Order: sequence, then C-alpha cells, then structure tokens
Amino acid sequence: MATIKIKQTKSRIGAPETQRRTLDALGLTKMNRVVEHEDNPSIRGLINKVHHLVTVID
Repeated sequence: MATIKIKQTKSRIGAPETQRRTLDALGLTKMNRVVEHEDNPSIRGLINKVHHLVTVID
C-alpha cells in the first residue's frame, strides 16, 4: 500500500486538547518532525482534523 509523509509545521501550543491528542496519534510530538504512515482513510481523517498544523509531503 502507498505511504504518506506528514510533517508538523506549526506548534501545538494553544491548540485544543483533542488536536494535541490527534498529533500524538499521528506520532508528531515536536516541530518539523516527519512521520510516515500508510495512506488510508483513517489517517486522512486524522490529517484533516489538524490540517492547519501539518503539511503532507509527497
């Protein structure tokens, strides 16, 4: 299955608790950290929830 790289580009400071937990679920704990996940609808949903804090890399 295809993979997708996600990079946290903005700080979690000031974000609601649910968005902080979403970043934790994606494995993003620090700024500019890049993680790789399988490209599936559940991961896309998590990305959509915090789209203003992350960037999707090809």
